[in-house]
Amino acid sequence: MPKIAIVGAGQCGLTLAAGLLRTGDHEVTVISALTADQVRTRRPTSTQVMFEPALAIERDRGLALWDDQTPAIEALHMTLAPTPQTPRLDLVGRLPAPARSVDQRVKMARLLDEMDRHVRTRTATVDDLEGYLDSGSYDLVVVAAGRGELAELFTRIPERSPYTTPQRKLAVCYVRGMRPDPDVDVVGGHFNVVPGAGEIIVIPALTTTGTCDIIFVEAIPGGPMDVFDAGLSPEAHLRVLQDVLRRHTPWLAERCTEITPTDPHANLVGAFTPTVRNPVGILPSGRAVLGLADVVLANDPITAQGSNIAARAAAFWEQAIRDHGEGPFGAGWMRTNADRFWTEVGETPTRWTNELMLPHPPAPHVAQILGAATQFPEVADRIGRGFTDPDDLNDWFMTPEAAERYLGEVVARHQAATS
Repeated sequence: MPKIAIVGAGQCGLTLAAGLLRTGDHEVTVISALTADQVRTRRPTSTQVMFEPALAIERDRGLALWDDQTPAIEALHMTLAPTPQTPRLDLVGRLPAPARSVDQRVKMARLLDEMDRHVRTRTATVDDLEGYLDSGSYDLVVVAAGRGELAELFTRIPERSPYTTPQRKLAVCYVRGMRPDPDVDVVGGHFNVVPGAGEIIVIPALTTTGTCDIIFVEAIPGGPMDVFDAGLSPEAHLRVLQDVLRRHTPWLAERCTEITPTDPHANLVGAFTPTVRNPVGILPSGRAVLGLADVVLANDPITAQGSNIAARAAAFWEQAIRDHGEGPFGAGWMRTNADRFWTEVGETPTRWTNELMLPHPPAPHVAQILGAATQFPEVADRIGRGFTDPDDLNDWFMTPEAAERYLGEVVARHQAATS
């Protein structure tokens, strides 16, 4: 029976563990740096919106434990803030199936409790990884979390990593008391683009204290929304946030006059450089370990793909491990499957996310799409579908030629229906 060590107890690591454990033909050990109680009481680590394909992966593994408590996000409201040259632009796209956001402090703590007999709590080092393989205790070591020396095992791929500095400063706060979006008749997320400043994203969610909204500021470094200090308390963070909303998105400020933090650790401020790394890490001994999750694919959260890619990575590598069967998991096996994972799962969301990091305003063909979406609901709905299935964007969104062809088809259908 293959023996697998998974270093990291986040979305990818725990989904992979649950998948391998469900049939009883693998021995799995999860190495977690934190206990379940420590996870519950820390600051939030992400905004974790998950769309239907990723939610289906969780359901298949018995991990959909909060569907009756979590807001079902049925639509995406997009707003392009006004500039001296252009008016405010709004569009609402319906999602093909509801999305959900469960605070990882809730999800990962519960899953750690449920998998308790398979979990070892410690901070793993490179020497530990060597020991796992030296002892013969494990046939495969997976690194699904880690900074410092563990991350350094995985080398950056320059051609897939166009940026060398953070493209956004990130400021997150979980809040209660936000009024519903008056422009949407169902529960929806709200994606606001402020040209020259960044983005402000609102996500209905479930947190440690119940339902809430996440207000997520993506500030262009050095720009007018780059005003959040990492040392702020949640209450001080909200005071800064409300000033940002009044100045840049007054329609959101009107919904936020009575908001309060959900808990004493409800905010997060930080930044990181989007980076793609080689998923085959070579230890000092020359043996290989497999990197997953944001250890090797760290995209900016602007497109809300992080948890979705993590779940899809877990499903992909679970199947690859099952298909491999008995015997050593060598570097060649890792490289072959990693190339396939990049092509099938990682490439399109990464390219899309990196392009959204470009300075505002949007590219001419994207502006044309957004304008069409205010007139034709099917275009707005297809934008929503792109968040659910980024591969669909290749057919119509990613290039001027594809956009022109698609919009021409939309107009022709509309004319035929009204003639």
